[in-house]
Amino acid sequence: MDLRIFTEPQQGADYDTLLKVARATEELGFDAFFRSDHYLSMGAADGLPGPTDAWITLAGLARETKRIRLGTLMTAGTFRLPGVLAIQVAQVDRMSGGRIELGLGAGWFEEEHRAYGIPFPKEKFGRLEEQLEIVTGLWDTEVGKTFSYDGRYYQLADSPALPKPAQAKVPVLIGGHGASRTPRLAARFADEFNIPFASLEDTGRQFARVRAAAEEAGRPADALVYSNALVVCVGRDDAEVARRAAAIGRDVDELKANGLAGSPAEVVDKIGRYGALGSTRIYLQVLDLDDLDHLELISAQVQTQLG
Repeated sequence: MDLRIFTEPQQGADYDTLLKVARATEELGFDAFFRSDHYLSMGAADGLPGPTDAWITLAGLARETKRIRLGTLMTAGTFRLPGVLAIQVAQVDRMSGGRIELGLGAGWFEEEHRAYGIPFPKEKFGRLEEQLEIVTGLWDTEVGKTFSYDGRYYQLADSPALPKPAQAKVPVLIGGHGASRTPRLAARFADEFNIPFASLEDTGRQFARVRAAAEEAGRPADALVYSNALVVCVGRDDAEVARRAAAIGRDVDELKANGLAGSPAEVVDKIGRYGALGSTRIYLQVLDLDDLDHLELISAQVQTQLG
């Protein structure tokens, strides 16, 4: 089971804070550092000192880390034109020496679009499908040849399809709870399917849908990695769990029901139950980015039991 650290910096984190967390992620033996792609805080958070851009952040971290994988859960398709996104991701992949992964979603948070003047189209899923076709098509085009695309939403003519990523294949992540279109897109384009903040029951159902869609598309179901993203709150005792839950404005019982919370033994047990459903990778949503002792505890007493 791979454990990856997943952050939500729109809630309030500058680049220096993210760098500290990424370096701790690397030093403590976690597999990867991922971040959300949002420009507006949610809930009661004030979001200070203000948002950071996902791909600018990852470009910086690409030069300041050496081992960990880096990526997004999920880049909002509404934020970037697909040709520009292909260039950005390829460049950051080269800057990292081939450690980038692209999670790409349709975009959903209408308020942040209004707040920053970003168009929020009604038809997002069809756009996402074309974006996936274009981004992967640009990367797959042989050097010296051109790429053209005539879609409903995007048109490209004689693109040189440059630059190329450092990796022969940048892993593409697709995720969500949709019962039909999401599994179909994952079957076509994804190297990994991620379901965020889902119960064991919902995880099992969605994994089964994606596996069936992959086989229907002519791919082995096991060709995809299956993963979960879950909030994490671990403590050495009940008091420490309660302190960490309070720091992120959450209730302990709710966290235990909907995430990975409690003692290291409790968290290891619940991760094992997700593993039994086919999950081989967990994105640990860490909400208090100043609590690096939390990461140390997870590394020492959770990760070591999952190796």
